[in-house]
Amino acid sequence: PPRLDSSAASDVYKRQVERDRSLKNFSWKSLIVAGVIITAIIYLLPTINPEWWPYKKINLGLDLQGGMHLVLEVETEKAVENNIERISLDMRSLLKKERIRNMGLTSVDGTKFSVKIPDAQNLEKFNALLDKEFKGLKIISSTPEGDATTIVLGIPDAEADHIKDMATRQGLETIRNRIDQFGVSEPDIRRQGDNRILVQLPGVKDTQRAKGLIGKTALLEFKLVDEGNDVNAALKGTVPLGSEVLYQYDIDPVTNRKTNQAPFLLKKRTLLTGANLTDARVQIDSQYNEPYVTLDFDRKGGRVFAKITGENVKKRLAIVLDDRVYSAPVIQEKISGGRARITGSFSTEEANDLAIALRAGALPAPVKILEERTVGPSLGHDSIRKGLISMCIGGALVILFMIIYYKGSGIIADFALVLNIILIAGGLAGFQATLTLPGIAGIILTIGMAVD
Repeated sequence: PPRLDSSAASDVYKRQVERDRSLKNFSWKSLIVAGVIITAIIYLLPTINPEWWPYKKINLGLDLQGGMHLVLEVETEKAVENNIERISLDMRSLLKKERIRNMGLTSVDGTKFSVKIPDAQNLEKFNALLDKEFKGLKIISSTPEGDATTIVLGIPDAEADHIKDMATRQGLETIRNRIDQFGVSEPDIRRQGDNRILVQLPGVKDTQRAKGLIGKTALLEFKLVDEGNDVNAALKGTVPLGSEVLYQYDIDPVTNRKTNQAPFLLKKRTLLTGANLTDARVQIDSQYNEPYVTLDFDRKGGRVFAKITGENVKKRLAIVLDDRVYSAPVIQEKISGGRARITGSFSTEEANDLAIALRAGALPAPVKILEERTVGPSLGHDSIRKGLISMCIGGALVILFMIIYYKGSGIIADFALVLNIILIAGGLAGFQATLTLPGIAGIILTIGMAVD
């Protein structure tokens, strides 16, 4: 047989090695491509038919499946008023503790308060108290009235702006936490301007329940019942200083009206708030088969609650939520362990929503709905149908044109185009992204461009 010289043999060997390497690379590439395509198809199966594989389908946006669109306004002025009220209550308590005589604290326009000091000696003590405990307060005016002096106090403008900004920020986070626990898929919650919040909730059908959960302030307070004064006298207009009248009532689910209203005369001073809550859960009373909400406090809250109940045995302690009395039981003994319960005429849904609101925390200020739009599911289905029809017609025309004009190369491009659409849909399902009407338009544009 003819012999090959060394250079020819070397060329043959090199070509064989390159061919083997190409085959090896081709096999790896083929396996990777096949694996990606199979994975995309598996993720896409629940969207085509949920019975084939119980995974999550592609999330649809508000414009495709319907839902709620809300624009909320945080009443930031109320946050400033609440801050001023807390400061005035602290000052009233310290004036009493330091034995500084005064002729009363009075609210001024909700954002300021005045203190009337009867004489120069007590005025000196009062100024010392201001320097020691209330350095952040601003003296707006000081008006002599004979021997007495009326001092109007408030907070600086920069501090008020900070409180308003923080109220909006905290409101945004609180609403986001509530909606996350409510179970809405892919909500859109963002800040608009200084004190507005945009909320979009795709797929929400019970709009009234969602609005109630979002708008609930959920300010939980524990206050003692004022048993030393007559509630009937207070109802006639003579409310004792340091007390207030609040009501316990039920809400008729059909008419949404308050029923079975019972007045309570309560001490204004809040002994404990929901700020120290760690958990709130719904339980079922085994005796009456009614739901109630259990509250768990952190270590500090548990100590305060034990102290409150220990010092007020045989007195009534009211549990107040958003100025509504839920219950006012008599304290039988000191309660340790940091646990309490809220009882009332709850439905299971009401109890669950209350627990969600308490776990997420109280809104720092009330919110009101400025704009509300509801996108019906039928409109969403119509958008999906028209979008899919346009995608199918556009895709069919592109595929037909490619086959006629480019023949074999066009068939290869069409095959790649189909794989491209499968990968896009599989990616949407796998990463739980949200498909909207503009998203469908983007896929249609991709059909037109991807053949390049």
